[in-house]
Amino acid sequence: MNKVNLAEKFSTFKEHWSPKIAGELNGQHVKLVKFQGPFTWHHHEQEDEMFLVVKGSFIMEFRDKNVTLNEGEFIIVPRGVEHRPNAPEEVEVLLFEPAGTLNTGNVDNEFTRKELKTI
Repeated sequence: MNKVNLAEKFSTFKEHWSPKIAGELNGQHVKLVKFQGPFTWHHHEQEDEMFLVVKGSFIMEFRDKNVTLNEGEFIIVPRGVEHRPNAPEEVEVLLFEPAGTLNTGNVDNEFTRKELKTI
């Protein structure tokens, strides 16, 4: 039962597109990640994902529209929906998703992180 300081946790890493586990509850992971540039198009068969912008902004691209997310805003991407985060500048994001969710969903490429560090 320790508090988590998001700014402090984000300061512990620099790499982009490499989520870190900051907490666990009820079979869910709270992950922190820094984005910059476009990610890969993907979807998740079984999991919904929540993206909360802590610092900066990014565009969540869908095949039929784009949604810009700014600090303090979040979006839930339902399972099965193809999406691609794209951040023209570095952004800090909190993810909330089921434990074991692969960051690239149905795709296995250079962005895929199968083992995540706990911070």
